[in-house]
Amino acid sequence: MATPFMYIYIIPTLLLSLTNSVSNACPPSDRAALLAFKAALNESHLGIFNSWKGLDCCHNWKGVSCDPETHRVSDINLRGESEDPIFEKAHRTGYMTGSISPAICKLTRLSSLTIADWKGISGRIPQCIASLPFLRVLDLVGNQISGEIPSDIGRLSRLTVLNVAENQISGIIPRSLTNLSSLMHLDIRGNKISGTIPRNFGKLRMLSRALLSKNKLNGLIPYSISYIYRLADLDLSLNQLSGPIPASLGKMSVLATLNLDGNLISGPIPPTLISSGISILNLSNNAFEGYIPDAFGPRSYFTVMDLSHNKLRGRIPRSISSATYIGHLDVSHNHLCGPIPAGSPFDHLEASSFVSNDCLCGKPLRAC
Repeated sequence: MATPFMYIYIIPTLLLSLTNSVSNACPPSDRAALLAFKAALNESHLGIFNSWKGLDCCHNWKGVSCDPETHRVSDINLRGESEDPIFEKAHRTGYMTGSISPAICKLTRLSSLTIADWKGISGRIPQCIASLPFLRVLDLVGNQISGEIPSDIGRLSRLTVLNVAENQISGIIPRSLTNLSSLMHLDIRGNKISGTIPRNFGKLRMLSRALLSKNKLNGLIPYSISYIYRLADLDLSLNQLSGPIPASLGKMSVLATLNLDGNLISGPIPPTLISSGISILNLSNNAFEGYIPDAFGPRSYFTVMDLSHNKLRGRIPRSISSATYIGHLDVSHNHLCGPIPAGSPFDHLEASSFVSNDCLCGKPLRAC
């Protein structure tokens, strides 16, 4: 039989437990913002949002994480392609329609926003995204988002990742983007972005990957890119860039991949690119003229070197045999002439690497 003393002990304990539960829950304002965000989206196959119920959005709401101290929503991570069991069980990848509600901007402690690979999300990036002071990751890859990148995106001083690749985004690269002093990863591939690359692009000193391919960018490659001393991967392919390559790109200490395929770039190939630390060099489908630089040496280590479909003339330089390694070489569809050097790396290359030149000869082509 319960005694009065037992009730005196049990009731405060229950009240304390209830108080702790409420204090550890997300604020009603964050919950309301999430529900408004959800209301603008439609996902009917996987039940991604089925767990978004109850008062506490910090616990067991799929893709939502909260700061353990403030209990404010800090991360939204919703990916349409991942190894999550929900996809394996359904034997399909995700498909979601709708748009990103401006209500997301009411989550003022948001650090990471990933809404990636849902294929059907459209509409615009809310302009108010640029007002989220703690945002570090903005990943919207693989949707149908249109409109422009917010013009004042440069206000996000903590942003380290900006990935809006494979969407329908148009307009120009906002000039304020170069104010993102913490940015490490920029991926805007596969959109309809036009205009020029900002001249002061080199202000992005923390950048390690700059992936700008498959857009409508024109104009020159900014010299200032060579100031980004951490840059390892630069992909400007499949645009409408013109003019020469800045020779300074070949002097960048950690640049390993340079892809300029499918542009209108002209002039000679800078010798600095040949004697650099670049390991993947793709200059194909441009308008390069002159000779292949006779600048190969021990620092020349190329897993891929593609110089095809240009206007290069003259001979394949003898110094190429002094390169430490060349895995794949393609000089086809140029105006080269003379004998193909014997030995490495030419002894493992096929004829397709040399066809459609003016008068190249020797193995693997016809004898000289």
